[in-house]
Amino acid sequence: MAWQLETLDPVFVERARREGVDALGQPVRRLTAAGGEPCRDALRRARPGEALILASYSPFRQTGPYREYGPIFLAGEPQPPALPGLSALLGRAGDNAYLGDGVALRAYDDGQTMLEAVLLPTREAGATLARWEARPEIAFAMLRFPAHGCYALRLNRSA
Repeated sequence: MAWQLETLDPVFVERARREGVDALGQPVRRLTAAGGEPCRDALRRARPGEALILASYSPFRQTGPYREYGPIFLAGEPQPPALPGLSALLGRAGDNAYLGDGVALRAYDDGQTMLEAVLLPTREAGATLARWEARPEIAFAMLRFPAHGCYALRLNRSA
C-alpha cells in the first residue's frame, strides 16, 4: 500500500507527558486504564491498570473548516518505537484489536477538504485505500472509531 502511518505529533506527546498540557493548552487528565482504551501513540489497546493520559488533539496541520480537536488516550509512559504495520492493523478484528471490527475512513486533499468518507468493516478498509491510491487528489486519509467518532490514526500518501 502507498500509505504511511502517522501516530501523534511527538512534540505533543512529550508536552502532554512532561508538562501535562494538551494541544489546546488545557491540563491533561491522568487516568488508570480499565483496559481496552485505544492508545493512539502505540496503536494498541491499553492494559488494565496501565497509566493513561486523556488529552485533546488535532491530527490536522492547517486551519480550516475540517480542522477539529478531539479526545485521545496515550500511554502515560514512553512506548517502544516499533508500531504494527497497516496490514496488521487492518487484519485484526475483535474487541482487543486496536481498530476493532469497524472503521470510519475519510479521504482529504492537500487543503484538508474531505473528499470521501465511508463506514465499513475494518477488514475491508484495505480495498478502499487501494482504490484511493489511484486518486492523486487524495493527500491523506484518517481512520476513526465509528461509535464515538474519535481519531484513530492518519495515513499519509507515500512519496
